[in-house]
Amino acid sequence: MNEKIRICINDVNRSFTVGEDEGYVLPSETLLQTLRNRLGLTGTKQGCDQGACGNCTVIMDGNAIASCMVLTADCDDRSVTTIEGLEDPVTGELNPLQKAFVDNSAFQCGFCTPGIIMSAKALLDNNPCPTDDEVMESLSGNYCRCISHYQVVEAIHAVIEKGGVNYAGLSIHWQACKPR
Repeated sequence: MNEKIRICINDVNRSFTVGEDEGYVLPSETLLQTLRNRLGLTGTKQGCDQGACGNCTVIMDGNAIASCMVLTADCDDRSVTTIEGLEDPVTGELNPLQKAFVDNSAFQCGFCTPGIIMSAKALLDNNPCPTDDEVMESLSGNYCRCISHYQVVEAIHAVIEKGGVNYAGLSIHWQACKPR
């Protein structure tokens, strides 16, 4: 029996049929596979396929998740944001967090960067004034072999410290944040 599911991906409602027939989402297909292979959203990277590296991190219903560990069939009526969903849909301008990563040289080869940015975005959406310890905890599931997390932490704090930046619907003022 085939099952229809709906997923809102980057603010676009998508419908899929889960089943064994050709063209359908297989019951064993992961969200990562659907994003990359069916939708062409290749910013979400395939790393370990075990939920350990963080390269496939996306935001589902406000939480950072490893998309390699979630079946697409289990995503009915869920909301998913990928790295591609952060840019301004009209202007194509990068999200302030993405800009901060560029400005603070918070990446090197860039393979892990989308997952790290998505983990950071989920953190800031839920905690607009995190401490360094809270930032590091939120990144504990993201593996990078090129750089230290120092630049990443600095990029995240740069977003907060640009007083008045409207980030994810929140008006963040650095004066309101607790000391790092």
